[in-house]
Amino acid sequence: MDVNMLAEATQLIGDKGLACMGAAIGCGLVVIGAGKGIGNIGAGAVESIARQPEAGCRIFTSMLISAALIEGFTFFAIIVCLMAIGKF
Repeated sequence: MDVNMLAEATQLIGDKGLACMGAAIGCGLVVIGAGKGIGNIGAGAVESIARQPEAGCRIFTSMLISAALIEGFTFFAIIVCLMAIGKF
């Protein structure tokens, strides 16, 4: 990345230019990580249910709780990223 281009972008945005860019990158990484985590949980649950169908209800419950915890952490991390630029 060209340093001059970065400097111009920060001047256009203002004093909080780097904070805005950092928050945007942080939010993107958080969402990508959450999507990957929930995808892995779903894939593992489907594979487990296919191998042992009688345990499907317990596996589904565990998957749902894990996905909810990941989503809760994702919302918390996005709010922290937005707090870094003073939106909240």
